[in-house]
Amino acid sequence: MNKKIPMRQCVGCGEMKSKKEMMRVLKTAEDAIVLDVTGKKNGRGAYLCVSEDCLKKARKNKGLERSFKMSIPTEVYDALEKEFEDIEA
Repeated sequence: MNKKIPMRQCVGCGEMKSKKEMMRVLKTAEDAIVLDVTGKKNGRGAYLCVSEDCLKKARKNKGLERSFKMSIPTEVYDALEKEFEDIEA
């Protein structure tokens, strides 16, 4: 039997992709927004394609704000962009 591949929607571009291809952004119990590289941490997750474009789109269309039902400060997006650059490098 073939296993069902978990699909997630990118909060940036809205495309559906398999969970493995995506970055998980996590809202912790303390309302901190972090990148969850393992995908296993506890908290509310939102998914982004592993591309800076999608992060920029999510920033513009407030995709993460909608997912987490809270406003997200600019510093958080800047920190995420920095983390993204480290991953892509």
